[in-house]
Amino acid sequence: MAVEESRWAILYCPKKGWFNTRKRWSRLQQELDARSIHYDFVQSESVESVERLMTMLINNGYRTIIIVGGDTALNDAVNCLMRQEKMVRDQVALGLVPNGLANDFARFWGFDEDNDAQTVEWLQARRVRKIDAGCITYRDKNDQEQHRYFVNCINIGLTADIMNLRIQARQVLGSRQLAFLWSLVPMLFHPHDYKMRLEIDYDVVERSVMTVCVGNARGYGQTPSATPYSGLLDVSVVYNPKIKQLLEGLWLLVTGRFLNHKSVHPYRTRDMKADTGKALVGVDGRLIDRPVGEYRIHVEPEVINFLIPA
Repeated sequence: MAVEESRWAILYCPKKGWFNTRKRWSRLQQELDARSIHYDFVQSESVESVERLMTMLINNGYRTIIIVGGDTALNDAVNCLMRQEKMVRDQVALGLVPNGLANDFARFWGFDEDNDAQTVEWLQARRVRKIDAGCITYRDKNDQEQHRYFVNCINIGLTADIMNLRIQARQVLGSRQLAFLWSLVPMLFHPHDYKMRLEIDYDVVERSVMTVCVGNARGYGQTPSATPYSGLLDVSVVYNPKIKQLLEGLWLLVTGRFLNHKSVHPYRTRDMKADTGKALVGVDGRLIDRPVGEYRIHVEPEVINFLIPA
C-alpha cells in the first residue's frame, strides 16, 4: 500500500542512557498533533538499528523522513540515504529535530532542542535545500575498503579523543557544560601530537600535528566558516601549542574566533589525502576504525535534500 506523499516518517533516536525518553517524545508529539501533521513513528532500539529502520522507511516510499536525534543519528541516516540510487535519493527530503548529546549540525541551521514548536513549524514549511556530503574512503585493519559520509565534520587526533570522552562523560554527568570541562582534562595535562602527512591541494604537511578538523559545516567550532552548500571542505590543522597558547586557543574556540589562533592553519579544498598513523578518527562525533595507510577525504556537492528553516 503506497504512502501518501504528505505523510512524514519519524525516526526517533533516544539519547543513550537517558530515562526521560517518553517525556521527550510526548512533548514533540503534542506539537505534531497540534499542527495536524500526518506521520508514522518508529523508534531505534540501538545505534545499529538506525540504518536498518531508515532503509525500511525509504523502501516503503516515504518522501519526508524526520530524524529525531543528534549528529551521529543523522550521520547514520545520511549514510543509508547515500547508498540509494540517485533517483531514489532525490525523492527523499531529510529533516532533523535535535535530540542528541551533540547537536552541532542542528545548531548550524538554528534548530533548538528546547524549541520544538519552532522546529516543527520550520519543517512543516518544507523548505528544501540541496546540501553537500563529505566522504572519507579508507582501508580498515582487514584491508577492506570502507566509505563513510558526513555532513558536519571529521576530527582526527586529540579532538577525536576529547569528543569521545565528552560524549561518555555527558552520559554519566548529564550536563553538557560539565562534560565539556571533564573532557578538557587530557588536553590540559596530556598534550598529544601525531606524526601526519596531509596533501591538501598543492600543499603537503608532513610533521607532528595535534588535531585536524575537516568541516562540511561548523565542525564543533573548529571550521566556523564552513557551509554545507559551498562544494568545498574547510580544513583546520592545529600544531601542538604550548600550554599558554592552548588556553588561548580554547578561549578563541568558545568565542567563535578559533581561526585567529597562531597554531591553527586553515585550508579550503574539494579533495585531500591523509596518512595519520595511530591518531583516532571521528566522523560526525563517532569513532571509526583507524584507517590503515593513506586515505582520501572529498566532498560530493548537493547530494542530500535537507529541510532548512523557513
